[in-house]
Amino acid sequence: MPLYEHVFIARQDLSNTQAEGLIEHFGTVLSDNGGKVVENEYWGVKTMAYKINKNRKGHYAFMRSDAPAPAVQEMERLMRLHDDVMRVLTIKVDAHEEGPSAQMQKRDDRGDRGDRRPRRDN
Repeated sequence: MPLYEHVFIARQDLSNTQAEGLIEHFGTVLSDNGGKVVENEYWGVKTMAYKINKNRKGHYAFMRSDAPAPAVQEMERLMRLHDDVMRVLTIKVDAHEEGPSAQMQKRDDRGDRGDRRPRRDN
């Protein structure tokens, strides 16, 4: 079956348990339609770059799934109809990465990205 990664943003006025409940709910939708959730992560409340539906912040959630296309389409359809979900992004991937996503890794564990200070040539 194809592999997918999903990110969705829920309204900021939900509680953490309600936002995590949305992850469980949409995972159940996938499993009811013949797919399975490989991994899910709750990223917490983050500030967005611009307002969406008069909200500056939102609950971010990430899911990795192994599901047929009709199951993913049904989950996306229900996400777009749900009042608490503001944005949805689904990407088809060739393989799932091992370990936590980049959002969940500590800044120190992300690897050496070099010195971020501008160079001054004297």
